[in-house]
Amino acid sequence: MNALTLPEPIAAYFAAEHSPEALAHCFTAQAVMKDDGHTYTGIDAIKAFMAEASAKYSATSMPFAIEREDGFQLVRANVTGNFPGSPIVLSYRFRLERGLIASLEITA
Repeated sequence: MNALTLPEPIAAYFAAEHSPEALAHCFTAQAVMKDDGHTYTGIDAIKAFMAEASAKYSATSMPFAIEREDGFQLVRANVTGNFPGSPIVLSYRFRLERGLIASLEITA
């Protein structure tokens, strides 16, 4: 079985999912992140959301598929953690810009 090869900012995002400070280095300054019906704009808002979500759910993501779609990178991952419905498959829709994540939308 071949390991999944992810673009660097996306690989860094998944590697740092429990470190909001490290995650902040994956995004552009004006990045937009959508998750669970909310939109977070800018590094500080994304860091605050990720810190809260990490503490609350202790979720771990295992990406298993990637494809390109209209200029976006669509990653599917198995996610387990302390939340209702765990484990679940989530879709991560990344738009990259100059080697960083400019937008990310996470959906079920």
